[in-house]
Amino acid sequence: MRIGIVGAGIGGLVAALALARRGCEVDVYEQAPVLKEVGAGLQISANGTRVFADIGILERVVANSFQPVGKEVRLWSTGQTWKLFDLGAQSIERYGFPYVTIHRGDLHDALADALRAIKPDALHLDHHFHSVEQDGAAVKLKFDNQPTATCDVAVGADGVHSTMRKVLFGAGDASFTGIVAWRGLIQMDRLPERLKNPVGSNWVGPGGHVIHYPIRRGLLMNFTSVVENRDWQIESWSQPGTIEEYLADYPGWHPDVHEYISNIDRPFRWALLSRQPMQQWSKGRATLLGDACHPTLPFLAQGACMAIEDGLILARALTSYQDPEVALLKYEQARVERTSRMVRGAAANTQRFHNPALANVEGAQAYVDREWQPDRVSERYEWLFEYDAAAAPL
Repeated sequence: MRIGIVGAGIGGLVAALALARRGCEVDVYEQAPVLKEVGAGLQISANGTRVFADIGILERVVANSFQPVGKEVRLWSTGQTWKLFDLGAQSIERYGFPYVTIHRGDLHDALADALRAIKPDALHLDHHFHSVEQDGAAVKLKFDNQPTATCDVAVGADGVHSTMRKVLFGAGDASFTGIVAWRGLIQMDRLPERLKNPVGSNWVGPGGHVIHYPIRRGLLMNFTSVVENRDWQIESWSQPGTIEEYLADYPGWHPDVHEYISNIDRPFRWALLSRQPMQQWSKGRATLLGDACHPTLPFLAQGACMAIEDGLILARALTSYQDPEVALLKYEQARVERTSRMVRGAAANTQRFHNPALANVEGAQAYVDREWQPDRVSERYEWLFEYDAAAAPL
């Protein structure tokens, strides 16, 4: 079976590698002239690292990532800390696989290298996809100033601004959430010891939150944050800002937060737009994957994991059912409910992380005690971490 994948991001490369390892003929078409992944850190929980084991990159991922010992919640103003849950050895003991934090570029390199090891010419750069044609027996992918590619199945893994989604289903609606996100990387050796905690920290406060965790074997600190009610509506990860603008968005926040921000090499910001999860991903022999069909707010640390799961489920479906259209239907049915639940859960965390009750210490204590009690934490995360994309029913 010949599979054409539009987009060489994390989800597209996972799908390609999973398919190639199962004997499919895979080609990936990427619009960028050079293969590189923008962005910074990713959190990959056990449901994602399970997939890495299946596609043969887990050892490399673990060697180039960081395994935080746990997660914690901190109060924006005082720095008061509440333990959320343990990770590290407990993740492996409980779920069979590690929880890692990794630079997006390191994961991207691992996937691309593993795919090229199977098929050296699988990646086609400088391919700007614009349309698709299908006749029930084959699919044609058309690009600007490049030859048409013919395949048995086409996959749109081309991200939140997916052209494949627009071609198959129309542009869809996206609305500005009123939230602006910031991100940056910090050289770990710049930080004092008290700011080098080997955990994932989530500072919560009225109108915003901050998340940071080590990546790249502990050499870097990944730092991301959001703030509400800012008039910035450019949905791009590569719009630079200044340290002064960044600090000005967090008045009154704990000095540690300001110290982290002041040590960022170069901050970037982008607007968070909200989209409803799609209930149909496929038409004929063409389908969608990852952010192309279930873009999410980044408040549950599962956007990358969902694309990773999609890639393996898609490969399993296409190699389990002879009819490609049946296979795509099985893939979609296996994924729609879970990914929609994840999108809704991430949206619900907006109010949880930014609640007005967090404005003062007394209200914050009661609020955190209620919202982050163990049974509620388990309800929000357990169903995510224990999922096995290699064995889930199709």
